[in-house]
Amino acid sequence: MNTIALKGNRWIGALVFAFVAVFAAAAAFPSFVQAQEEAGTPHLLLELPAGTVDIELLPDLAPQHVERIVTLAQDGFYDGIVFHRVIDGFMAQTGDPTGTGAGGSDLPDLPAEFSDEPFTRGVLGMARTADPNSANSQFFITYADAPHLNGQYTVFGRVVSGMEFVDALKKGDPAANGLVQDPDAIVSASVEYR
Repeated sequence: MNTIALKGNRWIGALVFAFVAVFAAAAAFPSFVQAQEEAGTPHLLLELPAGTVDIELLPDLAPQHVERIVTLAQDGFYDGIVFHRVIDGFMAQTGDPTGTGAGGSDLPDLPAEFSDEPFTRGVLGMARTADPNSANSQFFITYADAPHLNGQYTVFGRVVSGMEFVDALKKGDPAANGLVQDPDAIVSASVEYR
């Protein structure tokens, strides 16, 4: 009879332990959700020669691309990187450490995260080669609506303030596909959550 009582006590103890564990996890979950909500939306801040550009990143549209941009910005990758290709009325491109348009980070390329979000003035898209899954660190900011890019490039952000500083970037030679001689650089890039 003592053996039965002992086994019963073990079961009760196991059930109590399981209940406490489930209750603790349930109690912790709201604080996790709250921490995520308090973190807010990531914003990429580009300090340019003329002023600061505030870019709202869009993780709901392109989570892997936003994660990549945040990682590279926090690592200081974009500090000092030039806008190597700037085409007036179209876009300004940056993110290549070689300044040629052929470089990228040491991280692997990303798979495309195309969406229905249109390319309008101030939208950020990831640059890539002819391979849709080749985005790495280069991105561009559109100067005007560019419907021919819709669904062909990953949209991951939009300028919310400071577009006039992107407008002020040195423009490239149209005959050289926008390649800029003595281009402007990103002074610094940082990320804030709001």
